Amino acid sequence: MGKDQTVLFHSTIFGPIRSRRLGVSLGVNLLPNDGKICSFDCVYCEAGYNRQGFGTTGMPSRQQTRDDLKAKLEAMKAAGDSLDVITFSGNGEPTLHPDFAGIVDDVIALRNEFYPNAKVSVLSNSTRIGDEKVAEALMRVDNNILKLDSAITPTMRLIDKPTSPDFNSEQLIEQLSKFSSQCIIQTMMLRGEHEGKVIDNTTDDEINALIDAYKKIAPKEVMLYSIDRSTPEENLKKVEIDELRKIAERFEAAGIKVQVN
Repeated sequence: MGKDQTVLFHSTIFGPIRSRRLGVSLGVNLLPNDGKICSFDCVYCEAGYNRQGFGTTGMPSRQQTRDDLKAKLEAMKAAGDSLDVITFSGNGEPTLHPDFAGIVDDVIALRNEFYPNAKVSVLSNSTRIGDEKVAEALMRVDNNILKLDSAITPTMRLIDKPTSPDFNSEQLIEQLSKFSSQCIIQTMMLRGEHEGKVIDNTTDDEINALIDAYKKIAPKEVMLYSIDRSTPEENLKKVEIDELRKIAERFEAAGIKVQVN
């Protein structure tokens, strides 16, 4: 079953924090601040499994999100604080918010007003990119970071545990290819076990399938990383940085730009 881990963000706007991938990042959490809502149930999610529930606060409104972000940016600007990026992240999948597209527009407008040199990033699990409004909104941000943990469906479903029984890697790769250079692909490399099944997306078959997928998608770059914090599935192993770099070299030899974190 795994442990009942809960590491949640308890506000709509959080941070700033120093992201190992993005720099000084101010977070935007469009999910409840006392629960989790996600279309994946990843074995490695630091926020824990979905079984912890949705909580009681509900999703913040578009107006609340705008007001909270404006107040935070005003305070940071007055204090002379630096900011590299505003990142949609938080307690689940941000694109599940019904006003996601409008909130993206609000965040871009506030960024332009207070920190015009900062980037707007979205960390998404890619499950909603088939929705036209979501896809168009993602095309408007600076860093459209979309997940692909395995190009082989059984492995992807074992790692990411999508809530949809029909979600598969083949269809996902096809949808990701529509973004091409306007997306960054994020891939978590890991090994271990879950419910008696072996997890390993570092094998030759997995790497070769990812190379084929990356070539088809043609993203701006690939972010390659591994476990950095406690995970709800306890039987997972981090892929160390030296091995990540060797995997990255195989991708780069195929003409793929890779950032290792």
